[in-house]
Amino acid sequence: MTLIDDNAVVLFQGDSITDAGRNRDNGADLGSGYVNLIASLFANKHDEKGVSFLNRGVGGNRVVDLEERWQADCLDLKPTWVSIYIGINDTPFRLEEYTSTYRKLMQQTKNQLNANFILIEPFVLPVNEQQKTWRKDLDPKIQAVRDLANEFKTLYVPLDGLFAAAATKTGPEYWAPDGVHPSAAGNALIANAWLQAVKA
Repeated sequence: MTLIDDNAVVLFQGDSITDAGRNRDNGADLGSGYVNLIASLFANKHDEKGVSFLNRGVGGNRVVDLEERWQADCLDLKPTWVSIYIGINDTPFRLEEYTSTYRKLMQQTKNQLNANFILIEPFVLPVNEQQKTWRKDLDPKIQAVRDLANEFKTLYVPLDGLFAAAATKTGPEYWAPDGVHPSAAGNALIANAWLQAVKA
């Protein structure tokens, strides 16, 4: 039995991985990435539930960009579930700012909407030597998201570990050709992990 209630409104927030080329002039457009896959698979399995899916991911966003548009792109939409996937663009920036802003957005949403959360940790699959150096900045941010999931008792998708495990069989490019943006298979990996988290 899925954790998503009947007539729920599920909002996806994040950067280009969530955005996935969606038409921002069409509020119902879900893009061509993992959000579209999740909505399609969920609707196929749970057609009786009347769940709505919204994508407000914006390419290039950091957590401070989410903060700037949170009222219009989250609170005003009154979601019952909020899925947040942000962090790879935050790698060169301060951990304290990332964590405190992320926490603030969650607290606001919990206070005003009492929404449920699904947190997705950022990942990198190094396809070149330079990307290996990103781990120094990214790993503490992954840990921060894990800590926030524990603090708020939310659902959690351990994406970095899932991609790392998958890449041991195929090499990283199969799942993310540039180490960051998922391939079709990578988007399916994210979608399946998300659906598993909500027991769908």
